[in-house]
Amino acid sequence: MVSTTNKHTDQITTAQAAVLVINYTLGASIMTISRNLLEAARTPDIWISVILSGLICFLAGLFILWLCQRFRGKTLYEFMPEITGKSVAYVIIIIMIVYFITMSAYELRMMTEVTSDFLLEDTPRWSIIMAFMWIALYLNVGGINSMARLNEIVLPITLIFFMVCILSSLNLFDIKQLRPVLGAGITPVLHGIMPALSALTGYEILFILIAFMKTPKQGIRALHAGVWIPTMIILITVILSIGVLGLYATANKTYPTLTLVRSYEYQGLIFERFESLMLVIWIMQMFTSFSIMHYAASLGCSTMFNKKPNSLLFVTLPLIFIVSMVPKTLMETVKLGEMLGVASIILFGGFPPILLLVSVIRKKGMRRK
Repeated sequence: MVSTTNKHTDQITTAQAAVLVINYTLGASIMTISRNLLEAARTPDIWISVILSGLICFLAGLFILWLCQRFRGKTLYEFMPEITGKSVAYVIIIIMIVYFITMSAYELRMMTEVTSDFLLEDTPRWSIIMAFMWIALYLNVGGINSMARLNEIVLPITLIFFMVCILSSLNLFDIKQLRPVLGAGITPVLHGIMPALSALTGYEILFILIAFMKTPKQGIRALHAGVWIPTMIILITVILSIGVLGLYATANKTYPTLTLVRSYEYQGLIFERFESLMLVIWIMQMFTSFSIMHYAASLGCSTMFNKKPNSLLFVTLPLIFIVSMVPKTLMETVKLGEMLGVASIILFGGFPPILLLVSVIRKKGMRRK
């Protein structure tokens, strides 16, 4: 089996690992999360669902972290056969590869929908998809170091402009829209956990990143940042969307976050309205998410077929393109994202604890100090 890591060149710092997890999590879902939560819960208490989901994601990430730290320098693709045997491991790896290919296609399609609807109207979707794919290929051929450096540039820009756009609507915020707290009981909050979990999945990429980290012991720091920063951003987005737009408007807008940004205007500034600027920046953010997913899928294929990762980057692109063109409408694409969220919870929330338990029982890997 070919090792997918290179100890001399392909190493990342703890900060870079954290940035990669954050960027992976902050994808297309941020634009629709408020509507998705309200469709499930139908109550202003969905902010509680977000907090609970953050706690669940952190716990799930801990199991991945503990598991990977038992097998230093190896990705989950590489050490899983040691735990379960090759036959079972390859079945799970194939499922994971299919998941990442489909996730890549979803992120790519959402990025294309936003670009086509707001920035490049009347441009064929396939041409936008092709452009993004080839740019991602050029980036990923450089390895995880190239991705990490780009993500370090994109994330601060994204966070600064996002917070400026969101917090600028505070003067329109009405806290009464969030009351009464738990007025419909705890049941709606529980209903909102599943879509919130779908939006916060991203911790799973740690099963690759830990193998590349210079100091794997500090993986817990990357996990903390990778879970809690996106949780806070989504929490702020949800609270402000309801407080400014109200329940009805938030639930009936295709992109409630974008509608929130459109709700205010500053006269006399260079950009009197920020939605176009935010769209450009968030497309950059979705692109980084897509590139990480594409790399994860290719890394799995390289392990399966004993090939170098770069050659498999070319092989997975046509598959991603085909899957991205399957949804006929935006709503079908959104439904695909919801199904992927459920699949992520089952795959990366359910399997790691079992694998960790089996590795301990069978005494595989190193003991975690």
